[in-house]
Parts: sequence; C-alpha cells; structure tokens
Amino acid sequence: MLTPLDIHNKEFKRSFRGYNEDEIDEFLDRVVKDYEQLYRENVDLKDSIDKLKTKVEHFQHLENTLHNTLVVAQETAEEVKLNAKKEAELIIKEAKVTGQRLLDEANLKVKEKMTEYEEINQRSQLYRTRMRTLVLTQLELLKDSDEAEEE
Repeated sequence: MLTPLDIHNKEFKRSFRGYNEDEIDEFLDRVVKDYEQLYRENVDLKDSIDKLKTKVEHFQHLENTLHNTLVVAQETAEEVKLNAKKEAELIIKEAKVTGQRLLDEANLKVKEKMTEYEEINQRSQLYRTRMRTLVLTQLELLKDSDEAEEE
C-alpha cells in the first residue's frame, strides 16, 4: 500500500517543456496531506475494527458460556426434580410398608388378646361349672346328712 512518505519522496524526471515544478510540488503536498489524513483514519478504523472484533469475540464467548450455564442449570434442575420425585416415592413406599407392618402387628396383638380372652372365658366357665357342681354336691351331702339325722 502506498504511504504518505512514498508520495512525499516521489521524484519526477525533468523534461523539456515539462510541467511547472512548483505546481506539482504544491499539488503533491496537498495530496500527501490528504492521503496522510486518510491513511491515519484508515489505521484508526482498522484498530477500531480489531477492538470491535475482540469485543464481539468476547461477547460471543460470554453468550456461549451463558448458554452452556443455562443448559447445565436446566439439566441440574431436571435432575434435582427427578431425584426429589424418586425420594418422595421412596418415602411414600416406606410409609406404606411401615403402616402395613404396624397394622399387621396391631391385628396380631388383637388376635392374641382375643385368644387370651377366650381362654380366660373358658377357664372361668369351667371354674363356675366345677364350683356349681361342688356346691350342688355339698348341698346334696347336706341334704342326705339332714335326712339321715331325721330318721
């Protein structure tokens, strides 16, 4: 690319009846000045473009990072939700098992108490029957004894 210094240092050959040297120098000075300004603007714009490219890359990287973070957060949320559901199901299952076990134990105790009650009731009836028989026997003996004394 042509630089302002290239334009400034450019020398033209002289020829007979050539162009006016002062006019050429004056024009070249203006060209150098304008070209130098354009050249600097071009350099500044390239620097700005490089900085903007760097910022765009930074923001693209940031966007990718945020996207990945969001994906991880969603996956983690789903995993936590799934684990919570599994844990809740396990707690419910354990509660049902425990409840059934307690119910079974209570039913067994009721059956045991019913059996115990039946045994006590049978013993009580047997005891009453024996006592009644004993009392009746004693009454018969007394009656026989009274009759024997009366005779």
